[in-house]
Amino acid sequence: MNTKKLGFGLMRLPLNDPANAGDVDLEQVKQMVDRFLEKGFSYFDTAWMYCGFNSEPTARAALVDRYPRDRFTLATKLHHAFFHSLEDRDKILNSQLEKTGVGYFDYYMLHGVEEGNLVKYEQFHCFEWMKERKAQGLMKSIGISFHSTGALLDQILTRYPFLDFVQLQVNYLDWESQWIQSKLCYETAVKHGKPIIIMEPAKGGTLAKVPDTVEQLFREQDPNASPASWAIRFAAGLPHVMMVLSGMSSLSQMEDNLSYMEHFQPLNEAEQALVRKAAELINAQTAVPCTGCSYCTDGCPQKIAIPQYFSIYNENMRDLLEEKGWTANTANYNNLTLKFGKASDCIACGRCEAMCPQHLPIIEHLKTVAEHFGK
Repeated sequence: MNTKKLGFGLMRLPLNDPANAGDVDLEQVKQMVDRFLEKGFSYFDTAWMYCGFNSEPTARAALVDRYPRDRFTLATKLHHAFFHSLEDRDKILNSQLEKTGVGYFDYYMLHGVEEGNLVKYEQFHCFEWMKERKAQGLMKSIGISFHSTGALLDQILTRYPFLDFVQLQVNYLDWESQWIQSKLCYETAVKHGKPIIIMEPAKGGTLAKVPDTVEQLFREQDPNASPASWAIRFAAGLPHVMMVLSGMSSLSQMEDNLSYMEHFQPLNEAEQALVRKAAELINAQTAVPCTGCSYCTDGCPQKIAIPQYFSIYNENMRDLLEEKGWTANTANYNNLTLKFGKASDCIACGRCEAMCPQHLPIIEHLKTVAEHFGK
């Protein structure tokens, strides 16, 4: 199995209907899988609830049923919201094995570990459970995907030294963030000698669609390099990183990623300085640091399109800062409200905030969005 650093994240797959997260464009995914493997890459990452619970079956249809088992590496996860007993852990694992059609997972994780759900993972002995299933051959490597502080990660890796790896949110925008703590979490994993898999290298697309001032900065340095390439090369260039996941949602996005990751070159010193400057500019223009993971929407009783509204709001705030004329942002917001609940429909139940790996004050942000587009 090769060790090329680009992994195919199966969370933001192309859709036939953008309003239906489970309506995956399977034929396009097959083309993407074929191209990915053709170029010598092999790592695929899925999870129980991705794409409206349709990501794991899509992995089977597009990958597992079409290629020999030794052509690919498959990772998936156990999420705290979907098990409520010791027996549930194995029910989910067995269902995942059935849905994907594999006899084992190369990488298996406890999903989105942070202070609020660590209690549940420990209450149901999930760390030890993974160790046992690894011994049985159902998991080859075990770890956690992690969304919290360096201090908590240090505690977990000290308590469970048998974990094989960690998956962290690392990107140049969050590298110095006191909240996300990308750099500190990275350094903590390195201290414990754990290989690192990176998620959100482009921060849910934020670093693929940068403000005009940042795009111009990049183009002056390299007119042929996409904004996404700067983000993924930053992450992949970190010395202890074994894999960088990219949530590619079209064949064109995949072709762009492959163009610079097939023969990967880390950022040089001047390029590192450039992305630091880009981070300063973007942070100054980002009103809501949402990554668009959509964890918040599954249980929303009002069916509010939370990530989409935040994306439109961020875009509109950037347009105002850059003094652009008329844009389609308000029309886009109004069109979405024809299919989804409005931002003002929020009843402040808090389900979204409990699921948010970025720990955003979603309720307050929705009030701001509702006021902004209600004018």
